[in-house]
Amino acid sequence: MHGEYKIPGGKLVVVDLDVEGGELRRTRVAGDFFLEPDEALDAINAALDGAPADTDAAGLAARIEAALPEGTVMYGLTAEGVGIAVRRALAHATDWTDYDWQLVHEGPQPPALHMALDEVLTQEVAAGRRPPTLRVWEWGAPSVIIGSFQSLANEVDQEGAVRHGIDVVRRISGGGAMFVEPGNTITYSLSVPDALVQGLSFQDSYAYLDDWVLGALADMGIKAWYQPLNDIATDAGKIAGAAQKRVVGPGGGPGAVLHHVTMSYDIDADKMLEVLRIGKEKLSDKGTKSAKKRVDPLRRQTGLPRETVIDRMIDSFRARYGLAEGKVTAEELARAEELVRTKFGTAEWTARVP
Repeated sequence: MHGEYKIPGGKLVVVDLDVEGGELRRTRVAGDFFLEPDEALDAINAALDGAPADTDAAGLAARIEAALPEGTVMYGLTAEGVGIAVRRALAHATDWTDYDWQLVHEGPQPPALHMALDEVLTQEVAAGRRPPTLRVWEWGAPSVIIGSFQSLANEVDQEGAVRHGIDVVRRISGGGAMFVEPGNTITYSLSVPDALVQGLSFQDSYAYLDDWVLGALADMGIKAWYQPLNDIATDAGKIAGAAQKRVVGPGGGPGAVLHHVTMSYDIDADKMLEVLRIGKEKLSDKGTKSAKKRVDPLRRQTGLPRETVIDRMIDSFRARYGLAEGKVTAEELARAEELVRTKFGTAEWTARVP
């Protein structure tokens, strides 16, 4: 069995192993990490050999840490990362480069249609009718997007939303509310087979699916990091929030994961506070202590137009994993438009948690 895991902010860990009698055998750890002394690698392999095959990543990490020689130094490597690579090998997880990725980046669309497209495209990936997809959104109107389980009344100032002509929609994933206007955020979705995140905990899957964008930001001179559970942060504060939804495949078979991220490019904080019910703690988390300013980490830190930032992100993804141009098919669009009519555009769905 073969497993790979790119440690967020670190290096690639590769594990090859066999299972005999319910135990790990002939475990061989490799990768482009740095490790001292040399004997530490033998200690890691020996610690894993004989471990029960159902041991979780934390248990495997504990075995490794207990076996490491005194004074061991790991750089770009963690015991937990090795444990995750083992679990991915046992789960027959796939890697990013195992797929032919498709890019969907179309013109501005209504907020409710974006919600529906996320559901439809992820279902299509689960059904095997669509390749793994990176979809970059363009907003056709200002909107507040609330999480699947958030209270509409608690999160949105309805009078403020009406005053500013802002639609309120509810997405299928959990997490917090987002405030967007055309041109002030960068939003993208990944619709991926669940095999890509096999062997990862829910939290680890966030870090794993966000790792490529950290690299893209680094290429633009931004030092960013994953901040559990679902944020991307820099020295300027939080710049992005992620959310996920797991979709079951046809007949209960292998499914897919929707992972979408909204990044702050240049947000009008005054207007945001008139529309969202945000406490002081949340406001500071968004990178500002005062409403009398803009939340503009990406514009300020890159000095680049929004379109250039997006282009560079796409180029970074393509350089890593390959990315072919694609589009939403007529059938997918028709299904999404029907979902807007019956679900995402209805008051029943938007206020399902009043």
